[in-house]
Amino acid sequence: MTDSELFKLAGIKEINKAVPKKKRLCRDFPFISAAVLAVILFSCLFAEILMTKDPAYLDLSSCNTAPNKEFIFGTDSLGRDIYSDIWYGGRISILIGFLSTLISTSIAVIYGAVSGTAPKWLDDAMMRFTEIFLSIPSILLVIFIGAALGKSNILTLSFIIGITSWPSIAKVVRTEVLQIRQSEYVLASKCMGANFFHILKNHLAPNFISSIMFMVVMNIRSAISTESTLSFMGMGLPIEIISWGSMLSLAQKALMTESWWVIIIPGAFLIALLVSITNIGNYIRKNFNQVESNI
Repeated sequence: MTDSELFKLAGIKEINKAVPKKKRLCRDFPFISAAVLAVILFSCLFAEILMTKDPAYLDLSSCNTAPNKEFIFGTDSLGRDIYSDIWYGGRISILIGFLSTLISTSIAVIYGAVSGTAPKWLDDAMMRFTEIFLSIPSILLVIFIGAALGKSNILTLSFIIGITSWPSIAKVVRTEVLQIRQSEYVLASKCMGANFFHILKNHLAPNFISSIMFMVVMNIRSAISTESTLSFMGMGLPIEIISWGSMLSLAQKALMTESWWVIIIPGAFLIALLVSITNIGNYIRKNFNQVESNI
């Protein structure tokens, strides 16, 4: 009898299958994306160390200067040093991404948990509202709410993006809660008088947090992309607040003066960040799916 037959009789077939999957997951980890993301995050976090100029200083005598020894990435049409603006502005863009994702995830978790534990009529009503919300393009909602609130800043833009990007996560949370709401430990906690937030924190969230991690990571990417899109359209942050989006808002002037570095360099950093987040998010999704298939 072969070793594989002995293992099969001993009931260790699944264990031996799981080991190669773990090795494959480690091999499939996007190390390059993680390294690029880490470099960008730490560089933006410690921007003061890397900056060679004041990012807000307008050197009108050096407008649209090509990359050289003094201005490593050149200057924009306002005379600002693009190298310094990249690190300083990246901090703003990433901050908006994290703040808006925190807002959207908080709304989604509470809304989805309430829907999953509510009576059927209320659950149906909440899900119909979610589907209607999802049917409206998010960029239109962001523009409409932004116009209603007036001039944007970091907090208002994060709030607007956050309250328009929660429905997809809420639907996943609701599905997971429906599967575990009748579990013994949940029912026992209710019988002992635990409130909704206690049950959510201690019993519901630990069971669905892994299911939404991929969507949370992708929400960060979407928020950064939305901020850049709005700023490029002139509807996001004002030009005096430096972000990668507001830097790209000077694209039209750059095209007219053939100042390619004003567009290419901020765009390249933005694409590198978004691709890195996407690759890590895909790895998390693949990892979760393979873990689920082993259960």
